[in-house]
Amino acid sequence: MADRPPLPPFTRETAVQKVQAAEDAWNTRDPERVALAYSEDSVWRNRGTFVTGRAAIVELLTAKWARELDYALRKDLWAFDGDRIAVRFQYECRDADGQWWRSYGNELWEFDGHGLMTRREASINDVRIEEHERRIHGPRPEAERGLSFPLR
Repeated sequence: MADRPPLPPFTRETAVQKVQAAEDAWNTRDPERVALAYSEDSVWRNRGTFVTGRAAIVELLTAKWARELDYALRKDLWAFDGDRIAVRFQYECRDADGQWWRSYGNELWEFDGHGLMTRREASINDVRIEEHERRIHGPRPEAERGLSFPLR
């Protein structure tokens, strides 16, 4: 099994790298690519949906990005310890009717010794926004890396 650096135990620097790598991958909206960051038997809770394994993760993400159009995400390190990282995130997307949404959430991550995520628990709340209220327009520009984003 190939390692997926950075590896635990995490330092502040390596935890920030792991969070940015996750943000970058999710912003590709490529379920196969994103799933490679998770162990073969990774366990997820995403809102009220529970899935286990890469194939189920790919299925969940494929359906997600079919519904959540023009998806763009920001993640921010909240805390870390050993093989665990906590993040807060926001993403924006529009639905098939053109309604824009901002989704706020927190994730708890646990990693194996190879740097693959074995557990992900995500709590997410959605807020209807108008298009002119958007503030996330595609992947994070290089100049904004490492910066926190506003709560509202």
